[in-house]
Amino acid sequence: MPKQPAFPGLRDAMKKKVTRREQFLTEMEAVVPWGRLLALIAPHYPKVGPKGGRPAMPLETMLRVYFLQNWYALSDPMAEETLYDSEAMRRFAGIELGDDRIPDETTILNFRHLLERHALTEAIFADVNAHLADKGITLRSGTLVDATIIDAPSSTKNKAKARDPEMSSTKKGNDWYFGMKAHVGVDADSGVTHSLETSTAKVHDSQVWDELLHGEETSVWADKGYVSADREAAFAVPGNVWGVMRKAPKGGSLHPVDERINRIIAMVRAKVEHPFRIIKRQFGHVKTRYRGLAKNRAQLFTLFALGNLFLVRRRLMV
Repeated sequence: MPKQPAFPGLRDAMKKKVTRREQFLTEMEAVVPWGRLLALIAPHYPKVGPKGGRPAMPLETMLRVYFLQNWYALSDPMAEETLYDSEAMRRFAGIELGDDRIPDETTILNFRHLLERHALTEAIFADVNAHLADKGITLRSGTLVDATIIDAPSSTKNKAKARDPEMSSTKKGNDWYFGMKAHVGVDADSGVTHSLETSTAKVHDSQVWDELLHGEETSVWADKGYVSADREAAFAVPGNVWGVMRKAPKGGSLHPVDERINRIIAMVRAKVEHPFRIIKRQFGHVKTRYRGLAKNRAQLFTLFALGNLFLVRRRLMV
């Protein structure tokens, strides 16, 4: 005889183990500055007009679902499906199965388009960083500069029968990549990403520099791709540290002193890889999700904002 099913809420309360997903969502629930982000989006969010009509989904529910999409690399249809499947995600979104409406994929898509249309993901990134600055987490004394390639689908088996025209190819080492780049400026002390710029993949890392500095640096740190005598001379004032790795002269070898300097710079620069690891490994963002640079750029601002909160969540929770 089959067992009588328990009520979902009761079954959840009787669980003896907290899953990693539940632990993660509990931590992010505590560190996301919900109040200021909701206030940021609210002026742009649709409201019921004087003639009535179907009420919009609660703004907070939609923002939470949007964050779930980014944390778990979910498409719009998959986000809807997962809300039906996962009690932990419904609880995080504030949805009670049977009592509340679950947003469908079109509603989820429309909310994402709203954020893109009003450049609100860039505002979310800036607001999260302002929140961290208020908490004293970013010191803004030194900046680590780097870029990472975000792969794009290279297949032509799609509706357009072509690759994304806004993506491009670039060679790194002996391998070729097709996609776009995320260029970042990272706080040397906290590891928080304070600046973000995007480009197609063929743009050389060194072409995006000024956009990644906040202007108050006393030190900058970067790999050999950013070597520039002009930039070094402009930055060379008493007290400043030019931490760009030394490059051997063409056809020559690096001086032993420069080799030691490069090892020191590499140890400092290691922290710049942490945001990339969170975005690609923790959040699973290894390929572009949309066609065109604009939509993918918008998503990257959200991902790095959420990545900053994840990176310093222990300090925020204390």
